[in-house]
Amino acid sequence: MPSMPSFLIRSVCVPKVAVLAIGIVLIAIQLVLTGFADEVDHIGMSLLFWAAIWMLLSDKQNKLNLTSNTLSIGLAAIGILWIVSNAQLPIEKGNHFVRVAPLVTGLSLGLLASGYQGLKQYRQELAILFFLGIPRVLSALFFDISPLTAKFTSLLLWYAGFDVVREGVFVILPTGSVRVYDGCSGIESMAYLLGLSVIFLIMMPVRRFWRATLPLIAVCIGFFVNSIRVALMAYLVANSTKEAFDYWHEGDGSKIFAIAAVCIFGAVCFLISRQSKTPRKSCTQRLEESLYLTEDA
Repeated sequence: MPSMPSFLIRSVCVPKVAVLAIGIVLIAIQLVLTGFADEVDHIGMSLLFWAAIWMLLSDKQNKLNLTSNTLSIGLAAIGILWIVSNAQLPIEKGNHFVRVAPLVTGLSLGLLASGYQGLKQYRQELAILFFLGIPRVLSALFFDISPLTAKFTSLLLWYAGFDVVREGVFVILPTGSVRVYDGCSGIESMAYLLGLSVIFLIMMPVRRFWRATLPLIAVCIGFFVNSIRVALMAYLVANSTKEAFDYWHEGDGSKIFAIAAVCIFGAVCFLISRQSKTPRKSCTQRLEESLYLTEDA
């Protein structure tokens, strides 16, 4: 197998200050574009995810191998140029760029700092950046859960005693109906909570059972809370005024459900963390304790 030309794998040390400065500029560009895209919620989540990454890197900064090479720097330059060339205004809401750019930024900075062979040092950080935006992009490209949301919302209304009919993505009550669009399907909340579950699992030592089930719990919480919101909007369309519907659909009322979903998930994480702090006794330990108690008796 032919080896790479020596000039491509020549070792290069990029100053940490330069990597940090480039990272700050790229993150600032993405946050500004996200603001112009009118996705304020995504700005808050981006800041939270980058803060988690900063904490992880701070803990292991003295253990990192910070030696890159010319090939990796070239690949990083391509990623940076892609971000800069696509950072254009105006930008539409829901543009995939603001969700893909964080992962490209993380890969580019990792290549600059440690080369392609050193990217494995940043597995956790890159995983966080992946879940910041990529699941939402994949869902938009390959599947739409709006029919499922409409079906579950109809089920909730039916259990609540309403005369409800579902036709595709339409939830129909006798005096009004709502259409469940992709933006109202709950996929946004589900993707954010999935990302939060990844951060929690990376930063908190938990049992294997919770490592397997917590992401699923996060997705279910996001879906369930959003379905309640859609059911409320269907009820308001059928029984109230347009102002009330707009408040819960696009106004401050919509944020209440997002906050509620995060609070519920936070409570679940709190309970899991408390349980994980309690050391689990092995069968041998329990047997020894029972024998000790028997001898005392």
